[in-house]
Amino acid sequence: MSTAVFPGSFDPPTNGHLDVITRAAAAFDEVIVAAGVNQSKQRLFSVEERVEMLTELAAAVSASTGGTVRVGTFEGLLVDYCRAEGAGVIIKGLRSGGDYDYELQMAQMNRKLSGVDTLFVPAAPENGYISSSLVKEIAKLGGEVSAFLPPSVHARLLAKLG
Repeated sequence: MSTAVFPGSFDPPTNGHLDVITRAAAAFDEVIVAAGVNQSKQRLFSVEERVEMLTELAAAVSASTGGTVRVGTFEGLLVDYCRAEGAGVIIKGLRSGGDYDYELQMAQMNRKLSGVDTLFVPAAPENGYISSSLVKEIAKLGGEVSAFLPPSVHARLLAKLG
């Protein structure tokens, strides 16, 4: 069984994340969407809230693709999490050349540390400019962000921002 891990903060999960999850589910027997837990970072959504949102999305992707998508959390080194889960591949979505420059170095280090490879998935053109940070900033300023988020995530974001 081939298992891949798609790590991220997912604060909140966007349509770009959902696209990468769906595409990875078509390529691997199992995809673990792993929300990072970093107590030093300030997040809008708690890890529990992010896991709830991702679990809803994972269930929908599993149902539509026939693949297995599950959600987990990790703290510390991603490669340690991959080893513990039996995953041989890390999935990374790329929006731009800047993402590639950063992620390539990380991929090379992860491979050296553990032998775990990284597969880069280029963003679909309609999602290439979407980031969780930008969506949150626009929403906090009263802008319309429904086109960038799955409907259930959009509803949670609006409720969170009051």
